[in-house]
Amino acid sequence: METWAVEASGLHKRFRDVHAVRGLDLQVRRGEVFGLLGPNGAGKTTSMEMLEGLVPPDAGTIRILGLDWRSDGAAIRNRIGVQFQSTQLDDKVKVREALDLFGSYYPQPRNPDDLLRLLQLEDKANVYQSKLSGGQRQRLALGLALVNQPELVFLDEPTTGLDPQARQVLWGLVRQLKSEGRTVLLTTHYMDEAQALCDRVGIMDQGQILQLGTPRELIASLNQASYAEIEFEGAAPDAAAFTQRLGIAVDVKPQHWAVPLADPKSDLRKLLACVEELDLPMQQLHVRRASLEDVFLHRTGRSLRD
Repeated sequence: METWAVEASGLHKRFRDVHAVRGLDLQVRRGEVFGLLGPNGAGKTTSMEMLEGLVPPDAGTIRILGLDWRSDGAAIRNRIGVQFQSTQLDDKVKVREALDLFGSYYPQPRNPDDLLRLLQLEDKANVYQSKLSGGQRQRLALGLALVNQPELVFLDEPTTGLDPQARQVLWGLVRQLKSEGRTVLLTTHYMDEAQALCDRVGIMDQGQILQLGTPRELIASLNQASYAEIEFEGAAPDAAAFTQRLGIAVDVKPQHWAVPLADPKSDLRKLLACVEELDLPMQQLHVRRASLEDVFLHRTGRSLRD
């Protein structure tokens, strides 16, 4: 059996004057949950569409489950599942009807009752999909991607716009897919999501992978264990005098500063003394551990949610 579920090398894609993907190299192991992280416009969705066979690359090679899209497209489609950012269904199609319809396209569909149980939609089987909540619609969309019992599942921002409870349900479904031995490749804007679900992540910007590894490895690469976040009454003030006195770079946000702490116990004392000396309008302060978003800020200078 192939070690890699996804192998991409030297992928490029242009849309007129926009070079959306610039030499993407990516390998995803069988059985892992892999996350692509990056702000809007980073090239995540275009990369996914090329891997899914929806958009041909201008240059580069793709192998999916050991097969080539150019010669083995039909075989690949039978072995993958795709959940898009939004799935359009007729308002008057019922949940079970949608699962039956999509299952009819494949030679060995998954039992719809099994899918309804997995999706926690048993009590919605005969409900029009238009009457479902946002979270229930996302679960149905995932179910449609699973009707052919795929070995590899693509999820493009599966929890965008969902409330915390609905997100947790989707997370449980992704973990279930992993426990069944399936490979999951997902894109997300959410740091907590990537950290909770992904075995490895690739941080992407301007059409390229900037850094790749486990969440723990990427965070450790900062050599920065923790940050102090200073919140202010109103807009955050200019940080120049503070930075000069402490000799520490400050990430200035609209209403708070993020200050890296090399030695939290010692640095916090200096930080608080500096706040008092400069008479800064600090409202509160808390210390947090370094995160994947800090890694992205360090590499690109902008937030994942930009």
